[in-house]
Amino acid sequence: MNTPSASSVAAAPVWRPALVLAGVALLGFGLLYSLAGAGLGSLLFPHQAGGSLIERDGKVIGSSLVAQPFNDDRYFQSRPSAAKYDVVALAGSNQARTNPDLRARIAEARTAVAAREQVAPSDVPGDLVTQSGGGIDPHLSPVAIQIQIARVARARGLSVGEVERLVAAHTEAPQFGLLGAARVNVLEVNLALDETR
Repeated sequence: MNTPSASSVAAAPVWRPALVLAGVALLGFGLLYSLAGAGLGSLLFPHQAGGSLIERDGKVIGSSLVAQPFNDDRYFQSRPSAAKYDVVALAGSNQARTNPDLRARIAEARTAVAAREQVAPSDVPGDLVTQSGGGIDPHLSPVAIQIQIARVARARGLSVGEVERLVAAHTEAPQFGLLGAARVNVLEVNLALDETR
């Protein structure tokens, strides 16, 4: 009669629980938990889970979560992007405030924005000359939108009051009244402008 060696008896109980734990972790948490989270998100928040896409005439023209560049004077300009507005290359510039290249870029951008908006360089808000951490922040502060209103109104042949009312209607308050700051989604307000004239 063959009796199992002491080493094989000791090895069997050690490997079995380890393999079961690995299987539970991989299948349970790696697959099932992810599928349940994605399914629940799609069920409860279908628009957000689908990328918050904005469609016009059956064609996707953007997402309310992603900034886009606008170069026409008829539109509000977005925040600068270190990622060139590419969702695959999300990134900030990672330059410290003390970096001379960053300071030079901000000074150059401030001068350009001041000339475009016909305001003093000291009146240009920071979010029109600095890049967000992710590189595709779709929002601007109400102040950054406000200094662009005169240009947009002039280019569209609208009164400043008309554009101000449109901006006010698209200004989002802090979430739950206290999280974050007031903000304006640039793509959404530009689309509203297109619907106006």
